[in-house]
Amino acid sequence: MGGMGPAPKPEGARRRRNATVAMTPLPPEGRKGRPPRWPLPDDVVLTARRDSALRKADELELALLEPDLKGRAKVAAEKKADAAREAALILTKQLEAQQQVEGELWRDLWKTPQAVMWEQLRWTREVAQYVRWKSRAEAGDLDAAKEARQLGDRLGLTPLSMLRLRWKIADADEGKAAPRGRRPATGTRRQRPDDPRATLHVVE
Repeated sequence: MGGMGPAPKPEGARRRRNATVAMTPLPPEGRKGRPPRWPLPDDVVLTARRDSALRKADELELALLEPDLKGRAKVAAEKKADAAREAALILTKQLEAQQQVEGELWRDLWKTPQAVMWEQLRWTREVAQYVRWKSRAEAGDLDAAKEARQLGDRLGLTPLSMLRLRWKIADADEGKAAPRGRRPATGTRRQRPDDPRATLHVVE
């Protein structure tokens, strides 16, 4: 008949327009237990620079012991030795500071709710790489800051990246049973299934 429109689809074939994608709930209290063992070696580049500076300082100090070194040449050699020792000391302190920051950040990250999924997915080395770049970024390395930001997105450390990964922080009260002994919120009297009054209704 004209004007009736198409026949409705079967119940099973209908698509819900408001259907949502399932999210993986993460515990709000975070991951429990000790963090995994740190999987990466010390910063190779920084370690090599420190070792090179130490060798140079040692060579210059040995040169100062030469008996023929006198006058302005000796003064110049002493300045070079002092500069080499200072460079080696700075690099040593930088390496120690980086190791301290990495250790603190590593422990903190493995207490987060996201760490539960990292452990299941075995993303230990990925998290360690983020920690390495992040520690360099906090020391002022802008290129390291970019790398840390990209890795942080992959690890779900921002709200938007958590949404892409389909992770969410579960509510603290989620899954808890309702309090016992509380009356229905409607204020109506509870009726037994076999109570005939349940079928009564007002006729106007």
